[in-house]
Amino acid sequence: MALKIVVDREKCQGIGACVGAAPDVFELDNESKAVVIDAEGSDRDTILLAAEACPLEAITVYDEDGQQLYP
Repeated sequence: MALKIVVDREKCQGIGACVGAAPDVFELDNESKAVVIDAEGSDRDTILLAAEACPLEAITVYDEDGQQLYP
């Protein structure tokens, strides 16, 4: 089962650090906001690093049991 990844579109400013860290998981949409394209596109550590790379903490990651992993 994949991690649940939630992008807060109000916080996201399209910096793209998440895309740089995990391009198979995130991309910027036509509003220059991050979106999840494949929650299984990278391993857990890479996804967490991508979430941590966001300077605005716009990405929340939950494990398979619904426990919040980040932030």
